[in-house]
Amino acid sequence: MNIGRVIGDVVVTRKDPALAGVTLLIVQPVTPDRQPAGRAIVAADSVGAGVGEEVFFVRGKEASFPFHPVETPVDAGIVGIVDHWDVDT
Repeated sequence: MNIGRVIGDVVVTRKDPALAGVTLLIVQPVTPDRQPAGRAIVAADSVGAGVGEEVFFVRGKEASFPFHPVETPVDAGIVGIVDHWDVDT
């Protein structure tokens, strides 16, 4: 699992029928001290996240698991909303 911040949403006019009803969000991965880490990605939202929220996301085949039994064609998916986190230094 990775942690990121939702920085935007994606609006499309045509998409795969298996994505019907699935919200696509832009997620910026972040480091433990909340700094941007790498490039932003598009992720399918399975938890109702919104712009500005910090989220857990997964990549790969596991990203489609929350949408079972539909085989959603995604390679990144938001699977949780972070309420709070602490890092001991």
